Amino acid sequence: METIQKTPVTLTESAVNEIKKILNDEANSDKYLRIGVKGGGCSGMSYLLGFENKTEKDELYEIEGIQCIINPAHLIYLHGMEINWEGGLNARGFTFKNPNANTTCGCGSSFGV
Repeated sequence: METIQKTPVTLTESAVNEIKKILNDEANSDKYLRIGVKGGGCSGMSYLLGFENKTEKDELYEIEGIQCIINPAHLIYLHGMEINWEGGLNARGFTFKNPNANTTCGCGSSFGV
């Protein structure tokens, strides 16, 4: 059995509820929530949030009962980050509050360090 570590990322209650709804979809039921970053975006880096299979590079975390995977190389950019779900009419989607970001763009899914 794999060791599940204390998570470097937190999810708000609304994010947990939305992710669990998505996980109930049969296409995602056997996947993990991937949290990560990639190069690109308005400010230099973009957030990754999706459902994928675990690779040997990934570390396993559990957040509010959700099995999450994070590539350890991304932890320097993600440590202390909060992910929220906005369900309003004007703003709908996941938002990221990242204490490691020196700059962010207006879209909220891109940042720089």
